[in-house]
Amino acid sequence: MTERRTDNPEILQLLPRLEADDAAVRRIALLELADLEDSDALPWLTDALLIDSADQVRAEAARLLEAWEEPAVVQALCAALADAGEAVRLAAAQSLSELKHPQSGLLILPWTTHADGFVRASALRALRELRLEDAAAPALLALQDPDATVRREAVGVLGWLKHEPALPALAKLAEHEPDTEVRRAAIGALGLSRNSTVLPALIGALCDPAWQVREEAATTLGKVGHVQAAPALVAALADGFWQVRLRAARSLGRLRDAQALDALAGLLGHGIANLRKEAALALGELGQARALPALQAAEADSDPEVRKAVRIALTQLSGANG
Repeated sequence: MTERRTDNPEILQLLPRLEADDAAVRRIALLELADLEDSDALPWLTDALLIDSADQVRAEAARLLEAWEEPAVVQALCAALADAGEAVRLAAAQSLSELKHPQSGLLILPWTTHADGFVRASALRALRELRLEDAAAPALLALQDPDATVRREAVGVLGWLKHEPALPALAKLAEHEPDTEVRRAAIGALGLSRNSTVLPALIGALCDPAWQVREEAATTLGKVGHVQAAPALVAALADGFWQVRLRAARSLGRLRDAQALDALAGLLGHGIANLRKEAALALGELGQARALPALQAAEADSDPEVRKAVRIALTQLSGANG
């Protein structure tokens, strides 16, 4: 139990209800306590999280502590990740994921090696957006974790950090990881760098058995921005899933490689309007006058969004070739 000390009369008035036998009464009292937004109330909130006998009260306390970054709160939330109650664990994980100050991450780091996979994954998830450089080493280690959820969260940490030393490990995951979601996350994280060494893994992922991974690879190749990827992306325009073809078209527009023109122009007659729209926009990005006839023919497309994209593309081409 933490030391409790306050002169706030509103807190003092709530104390009998915070210690009531009825868990519902204690939970409502916690809500009123949190509404006071007084740091003096934190010891009662953290004690409720750690020692109250009712799952519903502990879970409520975990939710109410979301806005506080005091060390005692962060430590209590981390400890609650291993709570016996699932609702408590989930609430604690959510509150930790809302932290904003990198210094809070230093308190979370030790929990990345906890014996429980949920705790490890939740700790890494909380570290992700804090961009704490000290999190890179435990995240790299966690890429070897037996739990796929932990590996996925570790990839997220390294991606947010833009940690270039992780590129070889991420490329290896993209090629050999058995879990689809981890492969997909690794492919996305490879976009943290424009380093051409990631191209083999990304191009290889365009042939991944899972369309979600192929879609991510097509997207990431556009972000990386190397024209060497253009032939593989042109091939991806024939993928069996329209989602992959759409992302490939978008990335080809970003690459501005003229060798994609004919394949993109061919999509202007596709049955899926979203694909026609992306193809038109990509043709505008290419800046090639040779695309004018295909775009002019598409000005009468049945879909208003496609017609709008065609007008945008024609305006870009007139500017590029004026």
